[in-house]
Formats: sequence, structure tokens, C-alpha cells
Amino acid sequence: MPSTPRPLRRLGFLTIGLFDGADPGKGHESTLEIIELGERLGFDSAWVRHRHLQYGISSPVAVLAAASQRTSRIELGTAVIPLGWENPLRLAEDLATVDILSGGRLNPGVSVGPPMHYEQIREALYPDTADAEDFSYERVRRLLDFVRGKPATDFSGVEGFEVFSDVVQPHSPGLGRRLWYGGGSLSSARWAGEHGMNFLTSSVVRAGGPEDANDFAAIQLSHIREFRAHHPDGDAARVSQGLVVIPTDSATPEQRAKYEAYAATRLPRTTAPQGPARLLFAPDLVGTSAEIAEQLHAHAAFREVDEVAFALPFAFEHEDYVQILTDMANHLGPALGRRPAAV
Repeated sequence: MPSTPRPLRRLGFLTIGLFDGADPGKGHESTLEIIELGERLGFDSAWVRHRHLQYGISSPVAVLAAASQRTSRIELGTAVIPLGWENPLRLAEDLATVDILSGGRLNPGVSVGPPMHYEQIREALYPDTADAEDFSYERVRRLLDFVRGKPATDFSGVEGFEVFSDVVQPHSPGLGRRLWYGGGSLSSARWAGEHGMNFLTSSVVRAGGPEDANDFAAIQLSHIREFRAHHPDGDAARVSQGLVVIPTDSATPEQRAKYEAYAATRLPRTTAPQGPARLLFAPDLVGTSAEIAEQLHAHAAFREVDEVAFALPFAFEHEDYVQILTDMANHLGPALGRRPAAV
């Protein structure tokens, strides 16, 4: 098996945090238990998705605040918060607060663009400003400025018994270096690099011209290189890859069959770009850790990263996630040359 130019340095996972609408507490508790398990297994990071007006985590920052009090070492990330739903100033306050509570372990990932199904929710979300809202990169720049300590107002000082600050409080000095942009296009990669962010890649990219329309790894590799070419840190700039990976080393026959069926139903979308946005999806990787490691070592984009946040599949049971995470930590990580984190 060929070695990778960048040995795997950081092992993470990503969960959607599904729950039953009739009993949401159980699902949220399952998510927190999975994050606790990740810390015990020696993962470097745990990441949560968002799902607004769905049966998944709608408030990832609140969930990670809870997770910060039940863990002590593992880094906690969002992949990603869509800023179209957020006020950058208020979000900056929430992120800084959770970073302080976690002891500097928060890794916020964000993205831009109009909220999904915007025409259906615009009146509920922005009843007075729906047509004026700016969903461009400018929204990220505002968040970056607030998190990094640039003034939010020209007023500060003492007023009566109250003391006012012109920058977001609390201020967490290291948080500005741990902001990530989740992008799947060359323009996003370039913008994130130019603004000194870290870069989250996933199992979805925006296809370019016909010559590379079906080569997911080549497209993702071009994004990684574009990002680093425009980042102040160059080749040392942080990139994390988030493919869907399902090791089966300790899975039961029933679990293996379920995992393989899940991947098979999603395979057709990987053969060509989908929809007007020309989105191309990576195949899910299912198999033993040795088999998955061989596939990853042959993946052009994986060979250029040294940290991952492997995505857990949707709609599996709690015990399935326990098995998958245990195999990732005990078998897949070592197969990829990663040394376990101190626990």
C-alpha cells in the first residue's frame, strides 16, 4: 500500500444528530453520548451538522455547549452553519461563549448562500428585510471581523453603572484562527484562502467543465490547491476532508448488509453532476478498514490532506454509530498511519 505524502494527523467524525419529533430528547442525548464516545476512543474532533425545520440538530452551537461540559479534550466543530439563517454579530457572541466554556476547543464551520427553500420561509425568517438580505461572502467577512476582535460599534465606555465594549464579548483570542469555510467550488476555496480561514471539504463538489465532470477526486484536489495557493500559510493551510466512510471490521452480517444497501441506493447520484448547480457526489466507502484505507490512499484529494472528519451516514441506529466509530478509531485510523490521540 503506497504511503500518503501527508500522513493522517487528525481523525474526526461528523454526525447529523437525528431525533424523533415526538421524543427529541432521546436523539439529542444520543448525539452527546456519541461525542463522549469519540473522546474516549481518542478522536481528535467531533463535528455536528445543522438541519433547520427538520428532525436533526437545528442549534449546533447549543448542542456543542452541552458537549463542552461533558468532554475535556476532543475538539468540537460545526460542519456547517449556513449563515443565511444567522445574524453574524449574535452568532459571534454565541461562538465566543462556547469557545470559552470549552477551553478553546470550538471549530466553527460556516457557509453562505440563501437558506434552503427560501421562498417558503423568508417571511418567517426575515419578514421586513427578505429582499434586502445579503447572502454573499460579505456575511462571512462580518462574522470573521467580529470574532477576530474588530469593533462592532463606535460606542464604548461607562454609562451609569454599566460598562460597554466596542468589540464582541466575550472575546476568545484563538477562535479567529479556528474558523472554517465549508466549500465545494473553486471560488469558495479561493475566498476562504484569501481570508485566512481553514477549509472544509465534503462528499459534494460543484463540477466544472465536461473534461472533469465525473472525476470527483480531481475536482476536490483542484479546490484544495486553489485554497492553499491563496492562503497566507500556503501548503501548511488546514484542510479537512469529510467523505462518508463506513468500516465493517466488527459489524454483524446484518449491519454489513444494511450498510451496503445504503451505499447502493446513493451510488447512482455519483455517476454524473446533479441538477442546475452541477453537484457531484462521492461514493460512500463501505468495507473493512484495510479496504477503505487502500481506496483513500488512491484518492487524489485525500493524499493532500492530513486531517479528516469522516461523515456518519444518515438514519442509522445508535449501536451502528458505536460500531462504526469504534472501528474507525481502532482499525481505520491506524491503517491510515495515524497515531492515536492522548486520552
